[in-house]
Amino acid sequence: MSLAPGANSTNGVGDFTLWTKIKLRAETRRGPSVGFRIGVGLPNSNQSRGIGLNQTNAYGSFLFGKKFGHNGRLNTFGNLGIAILTAPTELFSQNDVVTYGAAGIFRLNKQFSLAGEVNGRANTRPGGGPRGTESQSEARLGMQIRASGLRFDFAGIKGLTSFTHDTGFTVGVTYDTPSLFTPAK
Repeated sequence: MSLAPGANSTNGVGDFTLWTKIKLRAETRRGPSVGFRIGVGLPNSNQSRGIGLNQTNAYGSFLFGKKFGHNGRLNTFGNLGIAILTAPTELFSQNDVVTYGAAGIFRLNKQFSLAGEVNGRANTRPGGGPRGTESQSEARLGMQIRASGLRFDFAGIKGLTSFTHDTGFTVGVTYDTPSLFTPAK
């Protein structure tokens, strides 16, 4: 990494990851919705400034969703997939990890919902695999509040593996826009 003389920090945008989702099947009374998500992490950071690792990663996941209860009060989600990660500490090496997640949102009323999730990746190699591609997982538990046309999300985070942070907190704000595409009738 090369920094300007006397500088002790650098900055930049970071790498971009592009995703697309494809609906394979809509939810039915008895069966879940099924989809597929594919993505690629692009190495567009300026590695010479100490940002990014100049590596490409690929992702693919099957997605599932099902609503339960009166008017779908409990909305559940899940995903299971694979990620092909370049090992950042070994030349010409990669590791294939299993990615997973399960989440649920329970609507208490029009304004408040409880939300929780577990997500992560599991290393597929015996002995841990290359550094930087280890198993990682976290759990989140929080609340969604709808007010003034916005959705506010608050959650506590707990790391579940030795390579994941211990605890944390996240806050988000979402504005849902009307769809630009309407289904043909």
